Amino acid sequence: MGLLGKNGAGKTTLFHSILQFITYEGQITWNQQPLTEKTYDQIGYLPEERSLITKLTVYEQVKYLANLKNMNAKKVKEELPRWLERLQVRGKATDKISKLSKGNQQKIQLICTLIHRPKLIILDEPFSGLDPVNVEILRKTILAEKKRGATIIFSDHNMNSVESLCDDLALIHRGKLKLQGPIQVVRESFGETRILLRTSWSLAQLQALPHVLSVEIEQDHYKLIIDDPQFGPEIYAAVSQGQFLKGFYQQPPTLTEIFKQEVEA
Repeated sequence: MGLLGKNGAGKTTLFHSILQFITYEGQITWNQQPLTEKTYDQIGYLPEERSLITKLTVYEQVKYLANLKNMNAKKVKEELPRWLERLQVRGKATDKISKLSKGNQQKIQLICTLIHRPKLIILDEPFSGLDPVNVEILRKTILAEKKRGATIIFSDHNMNSVESLCDDLALIHRGKLKLQGPIQVVRESFGETRILLRTSWSLAQLQALPHVLSVEIEQDHYKLIIDDPQFGPEIYAAVSQGQFLKGFYQQPPTLTEIFKQEVEA
C-alpha cells in the first residue's frame, strides 16, 4: 500500500504511531489484537531519516539491529553476504559504515530493515536521494518481499513508484483520510476524462471541440481533458473522420493529477 500526502500531512506520524514512538488517540491492532513486544519482532521499519552508527562496520551494524529482532549473530553472518550481493552494495561486511557512499549506506539500512524477514514492512520514502539504477534495485527487492508474503506500507512523492509497486493506496490530507482503495479503482472513480491523442489537427482545432475543457501538448501527443467521459466516442469520430488515427486512448486522471486535485481543493 502506498501512503500519499503532502509534507506534514501525517504520514510519518502514522508510522510512528504504529511503532509506538509517540502517544496517540484511538486504537491500532495487528490481526485484530493489540500490538505487543512480540509483534514488533515481525515488523521492519526504514525511517525517512537515515540513522546508521557510522563508526561500526557493516556487519556490526546489521548484527546489532537484527539482534534486537531476536535474530542471532550466526544467522546474520550467513545471510549478510547474500543481501550485500542482492542489493549490489559496493563494500564489504568488514567496511566501516563511514566509508560507504550515501547510496550504499541507504542499502545497508534497508538490509537492517529486511534481514529478519518481517511480516510487516514500513518504508518511509525509501527511494529518496537514490539514482535511477539504485531505485530499480530497491524496487525489485521490495517486490521480492511482497512475493514472499510480506505486507508493505511505504510513503513516496513519486507517483510512478506508487503505480509500479502498489496494489492499494491511501491518501491523507491534514491528518484525515481522503482516498483509499485499489489504485485502478481509485483512478476510475474520477472518470475517464483524459484523452491521449496523436493527430495532425492543430491545438486550436482541438480546443474548439465540444466538451473539451483544455488541451496540453505532451511530447509526441496531445492530452485533452473533457467534461464527461461519455463524449469520448464523439470526439474520436470528429477527429478521425473515419480515417486512421496514430493514437487515441481514453483514461482516468493520473495519480499525480488526482493527488494535486485532492490536496489543493
